[in-house]
Amino acid sequence: MTNAKPKTVDVIREVVNPYDLKPIGTVTLRSWDQIDAHLATAAQLHGNRKNWLPAHQRIDILNRAAKIMESRFEELAFLIANEGGKPLVDARIEVARAIDGVGLCIKEIPNLAGTEIPMDLTAAGAGRIAFTTREPIGVVAAISAFNHPLNLIVHQVAPAIATGCPVLVKPAANTPLSCKAFVEIMYEAGLPEEWCSFVPCDTASAEQMVTDPRVAFFSFIGSGKIGWMLRSKLAPGTRCALEHGGIAPVIVDETADIEAMIPSLVKGGFYHSGQVCVSVQRIFAPKNTAKEIATLLSQAASQLVVGNAIEEATDCGPLIHPKEVDRVAEWVEEAKAAGAAVMTGGQRISASTYEPTILFQPPEQALVSREEIFGPVACVYEYASIDDAFERANALPFAFQSAVFTKNLDTALNAVKQLDATAVMVNDHTAFRVDWMPFAGRKQSGYNTGGIGYTMQDMTQNKMAVIKL
Repeated sequence: MTNAKPKTVDVIREVVNPYDLKPIGTVTLRSWDQIDAHLATAAQLHGNRKNWLPAHQRIDILNRAAKIMESRFEELAFLIANEGGKPLVDARIEVARAIDGVGLCIKEIPNLAGTEIPMDLTAAGAGRIAFTTREPIGVVAAISAFNHPLNLIVHQVAPAIATGCPVLVKPAANTPLSCKAFVEIMYEAGLPEEWCSFVPCDTASAEQMVTDPRVAFFSFIGSGKIGWMLRSKLAPGTRCALEHGGIAPVIVDETADIEAMIPSLVKGGFYHSGQVCVSVQRIFAPKNTAKEIATLLSQAASQLVVGNAIEEATDCGPLIHPKEVDRVAEWVEEAKAAGAAVMTGGQRISASTYEPTILFQPPEQALVSREEIFGPVACVYEYASIDDAFERANALPFAFQSAVFTKNLDTALNAVKQLDATAVMVNDHTAFRVDWMPFAGRKQSGYNTGGIGYTMQDMTQNKMAVIKL
């Protein structure tokens, strides 16, 4: 009698438009047995150095992928809007960035170079020459977030392909279709399928994957609670990069051009309905102008069109899930009960949408003041002195990007020095980013540095050769 192994039943996950919750597609979740097989193949690929993909082949594949993406520009933008709720105008920008990101990977490949190490600095090293080279680190496991469902995948997957690392990628549960589309584009561009595995899966399988000792590098974008937990469980030797959220502070000084800065702050606060890790959340302004600034922000925010992201007129789409609307509503109600003034918004529109909201003077202990809201809410606070503003901006265990608005050079340079942040934007909002700059969180906001070139360096490692003459 043969003990047959039970047949695995496929688990189908439905994907919905987050505005009207109508189904738009499905993905089949990978079981642990399937992921284990992908890991085994990936480890074997990396272990067989004779069959590593040469740089010219990787360059050709990425070039073809970029051209395919360009030919499907509108299709990809619609997919981002339809599954992720990002308005079409911003989804198109995301596609353009993603295409540029693939191109940036190509440009960075020649920079994966070693250096000569001087050996005759002492008698012990004399008579030798030495140099380093860079090699792919090994199997990459990536877990991504929903808010940039194509560009974040490019930031995690394309560098792995560019450096010659086999990669397994798990997309966010709500936005797997953009990830699937990108992986399939890579296959169409000529990447052998075993080098990149699309692995939507449940939480337990994802944890088992990233903590497996065959994983050499773990890339995570998402919740700090989950990211730090997974880092604590990584196998010895596994390197990682974690990108979590911030509660971005903005300092406005007495000399700032208030009218000119309002559109920037509105964009930084309500882009993708605030579902951005460096979204403008805390605005500190002088006591004599804070209320005016809050009023002007409210007037601009109240004009934003909230609706289905696939409609051209929409400025702010839905939150990714109705439970997020519930959470934002609870936080705002808590702030109101504690004395915050609602300058505009403050109400849910539907099960999936919330009004763009400006709060004035919420207490420091309120959740909107000390936790990342990840929703369409920005807060304005009065300060008595700019040193007080710096202290309050730095008071939380999160630090990512920050900003200062001023016409005074001394104030700008002082803010760059005083603000505890990985980047300080001068006269621009906190959500500014280009994909070749370093992008990272401090303290609880993250670990290691993102950005295409920086990620490619992380996905490679040095090897030194010492030759005795």
